[in-house]
Amino acid sequence: LSRRAVADQRTQLDDFRERLLGIDTSSWSVPQQVDYLLVWSKMNDIVFKHRVMQPWSRDALTYLYQFRRIPYAETPSAPEKRAALSHELKAVPMMVDNAILNLTQPAGELARLAIFLLDNFDGVGQGEPYRDIPPEGTIGWFKDLCERLAKQGGDLRRDCREATAAAQRYRDWLAENLDSMEASAAIGTENYNWYLKHVRLLPQTVDDLQAIGKREFHRYRFNYILDSYKNASLDELELTQSAEEHRRRTREAEAKTRKLVEELNLFTIPDYMPSEFESDVFWSPRAKTDRHFWEELQFRNALNNHIHASIPGHRFDAEIRKRLENPMRRTHAESARAEGWATYLEETLIQAGIAEDNPRVRELFYAALIKRGSRFFAEIGMHTGEMTLEEANAYMMEWVPYMEEDLGRYDLVGYLRRPGLGSMYLLGKTQIEQLISQRAFQLGDDFDLGEFHNDFLSRGVIPVTLIRWEMAGFDDEARAVWMEVVGKPFPGDE
Repeated sequence: LSRRAVADQRTQLDDFRERLLGIDTSSWSVPQQVDYLLVWSKMNDIVFKHRVMQPWSRDALTYLYQFRRIPYAETPSAPEKRAALSHELKAVPMMVDNAILNLTQPAGELARLAIFLLDNFDGVGQGEPYRDIPPEGTIGWFKDLCERLAKQGGDLRRDCREATAAAQRYRDWLAENLDSMEASAAIGTENYNWYLKHVRLLPQTVDDLQAIGKREFHRYRFNYILDSYKNASLDELELTQSAEEHRRRTREAEAKTRKLVEELNLFTIPDYMPSEFESDVFWSPRAKTDRHFWEELQFRNALNNHIHASIPGHRFDAEIRKRLENPMRRTHAESARAEGWATYLEETLIQAGIAEDNPRVRELFYAALIKRGSRFFAEIGMHTGEMTLEEANAYMMEWVPYMEEDLGRYDLVGYLRRPGLGSMYLLGKTQIEQLISQRAFQLGDDFDLGEFHNDFLSRGVIPVTLIRWEMAGFDDEARAVWMEVVGKPFPGDE
């Protein structure tokens, strides 16, 4: 992250763009032209990082995340593992020096978040070892590691103390300079619209996203309210009380999902798929008394999160992607397609009857969808400057059932640092629904939903804009972005 490295990469980007422009794609097939746009998307993402996001100079979290997980280490006894940990600990002071040198225009919102994470357990967990009482933030974890190393003796104690002091120095430097920082990390509407078209390859604008989000958000809330009204006389769902019960419920949820998928022939489950998938919400004894949003849902019923995150959602999707023959499709990942697919599945399986035997489970599905819908307003509000992160979190807690501060803050940090991530869940879902409707009309009696799903997944985790063009020949959305992204006429229009 040196300034010279940043400048060198920018120069290389300009050279790469000229090479891309020089390629004649007029005789290429549609799949090849789709791949050409994917390259433009990747390049423009880096251009946007240089021109707008500039994490090396604006984002204090960039540097914190370089060393945040180091103190989660076990206390090693083998010489080679002790040497590796020593190397990591000795790097922390240099990382902090680099941060202080490069953060020339830090955003106050991101600096406050870094201070918070240095000082506090975030209430969600970031892969750290379990503790009944978690250490307070990254600095607390360094102190915890130092205490564990003290029992072993040796030079690692000194390395750990110096790393702890460096983390404290970073925290103090950020706090001392907060008043001179630009308060907001917002990128503004104009930059957001450029990003949607040139990186996400979407014809939609911020205004379009807000209209879609408003409609879906309130539709989900209506369904949640209606189901709650219908189910008022039914018993509440019981919370999981142990790791064993959580695992049993998760396995039952997956078996139920696989059975419904096979009965309705919703898509093919390839032979290479794992016999069972991991959960995306892990058991913790704290969950008995202090649950975040996803634990509130998952520990009442395991279906929703497992469908979204495991099968037939992200983990299932990833297994298909990594076996694609096209190397670009095998590695490209686009969140409107990935999160859109996983979100599309939630209501699809509800409508297909996944919760017919337990109507209260429908409420959890719609609570999850309300949360996903709330991200439209929260993320766009932050980036257009209409909301601070705290205001966006307060909005989500007010409107979303079971929502609480910790998970809201955790999510919003990601959306503030990666524009479009939060809004792509529902946008991608609506794109998929539209494509299904259009494809069914196009094929008539020959349309088969299971075959559609198989075909859709086989094209990779790429923008639905491009899947529409490649799968069905619908080029209106691709045409809407091609000229502006590539700067040349749409194929066939030359």
